[in-house]
Amino acid sequence: MDRRDFLKVAGSSVALSGMASTPAAPSSAGASWNGTSRSLEASIQVRDGILYIDTPTQTAVMEKGVLTSLTSKQTGAVFIQGVDVASCPALQLVYRGGETVSVDESKFGTIQTQALSRHRAEVVFHSWDADGVLSVSVEPETGDILVEPAAYSSRSGVLACRWNLAGVRSDLKLVAPFFQGVKLPLDDSLIRDTHWEWPFSWEAGLAILQADQGGFWVHTQDHRYRYKALHVGTAKDARRLGFDTQAYGPIDDNLSAGGLTWRINVFAKDWHEPAEQYRRWLWQAYDLPVEQARRAPWVRDVRFAVSWCPTDEAVLDALAKELDPKTVLLHIPNWRTDAYDENYPAYVASDKAKTFMGKGRALGFHMMPHFNSIDMDPSHPAYAYVRDFQYRGIERSDLRGWSWYQGRGLGVPESNAARLANRDKKVMIKVHPGLSMWRSILGRAILDAAREVATDAAFIDVTLVSHNLHNCFVEATTPTEGMGKLIHHVATLGQGLAVGGEGLNEITMQGQSFAQAHLFKSWHQSIEGLERTGGCDLNASLFEGLCRTFGYANLGGRNADQELRMKMHLEHGAIPTVTISSAREILAPNAAVRQMLDRAKG
Repeated sequence: MDRRDFLKVAGSSVALSGMASTPAAPSSAGASWNGTSRSLEASIQVRDGILYIDTPTQTAVMEKGVLTSLTSKQTGAVFIQGVDVASCPALQLVYRGGETVSVDESKFGTIQTQALSRHRAEVVFHSWDADGVLSVSVEPETGDILVEPAAYSSRSGVLACRWNLAGVRSDLKLVAPFFQGVKLPLDDSLIRDTHWEWPFSWEAGLAILQADQGGFWVHTQDHRYRYKALHVGTAKDARRLGFDTQAYGPIDDNLSAGGLTWRINVFAKDWHEPAEQYRRWLWQAYDLPVEQARRAPWVRDVRFAVSWCPTDEAVLDALAKELDPKTVLLHIPNWRTDAYDENYPAYVASDKAKTFMGKGRALGFHMMPHFNSIDMDPSHPAYAYVRDFQYRGIERSDLRGWSWYQGRGLGVPESNAARLANRDKKVMIKVHPGLSMWRSILGRAILDAAREVATDAAFIDVTLVSHNLHNCFVEATTPTEGMGKLIHHVATLGQGLAVGGEGLNEITMQGQSFAQAHLFKSWHQSIEGLERTGGCDLNASLFEGLCRTFGYANLGGRNADQELRMKMHLEHGAIPTVTISSAREILAPNAAVRQMLDRAKG
């Protein structure tokens, strides 16, 4: 296994006759669709313990907390049907290792449904192993159905409360922000029975289910950095989605989870329609037009990128013969006096790198020397200031990080002495970015280095690694909120730096100008079926105007797999990107590199 591979893994249409199987909903006066406008009438009614939900856009039926029918008013299409309520618990508690406990009637339990008002109802669960409440409401202005699940138990160690959505029509494809965007059938082996944590792998809080035309979507409007997850399918049922609301770590003594609202609505065309709605909410929630105005004008002019660029002046000359240097972005990993991935946060430029970047700057290239956002070498003196704020895993409270020696990963030493004494093993721990002292130490080191090499850009690695932890709060700040603070801190150093980072999600994009994107579970070596994940630029649609992506690794066009990887990055909306080791690969390019160069010119 390549060391960089190890680091990423360690980081931790149906006929309307289908409606016949569901109870008929009571009529709702005034709720209609005339093609151009919608009435704002909406209601929730309870009859024989069943919820009948009517909004300006959709109708739905819910039994024992399980959505058994969902129908578009505009098209009449039914998107959820054929649900066996007895075999699909609406609520589950999730414990360590993905263990689930159903909150249902399976063992002497009861489920009661009651209306609270015209627009609100609740489903109350009393089961053998847990209790819970599912709050259900409608929002007339948007037509959204709002579902807020919560559950608790006397057994400690609760990680999350899961609300299950089953019976998704079999022809619907999942459009989701995994690895910058996928559009796949629910039974595709790439996503079936998989779990996606926000924001590390579920990069924005939405899931879209699309047919050939139209579909429905589920999203949450959360700007409080609440940890959540999406579980796609099970081994037995590909048509089920689980929406998890996580408790903040530590979870050792935790008994409950909940408090996040999931919104459900339909759409008439394709996934771009709900994606644009989510984008509008996202930009308003975080005041992103202000952030957009801060971007350096040159960012939008970049048309070509080189990842892992060697510090060889001949490469600069070769690129300058092909392209306007002002349109080229160079990611430069080996520029320090220390070896790559050692002795962070020591950022001192080597003489060779100073000469290389001086020439590149004179030619007009945009150069991003490689730093790291949260990884540090515990043998560095700064470790004494931050050692009590290392990432600890939420399930085992183990130190998170990595080490690498002779082709194998060793994990982080749990011996305090060993952790300090093995720089040659490339030991790295992760520091919680909510710690102000860490942001101060890292910021000063980056500022000094940026001044030394006179760069206006910086690449900070590992920005995607911000997730729920055992020690989740530092200075009342989660790792994800802390990562946002860290990125903004670096971006405002000196006269301002264009920040590049690793991976891209709805938090890191707010401060980054560039992101080095990963392909679907294919960091260095491509998985079988990678080609099925192309053609969906969901994240590019959500984040356009703030952060642009470029490619990661093995983009030299030397074989069919590398050609595929280069093509897949383009299909996700990335800047044409290559990885090269010499100037000759630019001066006498193979067909794939030639294509990237021509696209940059075009």
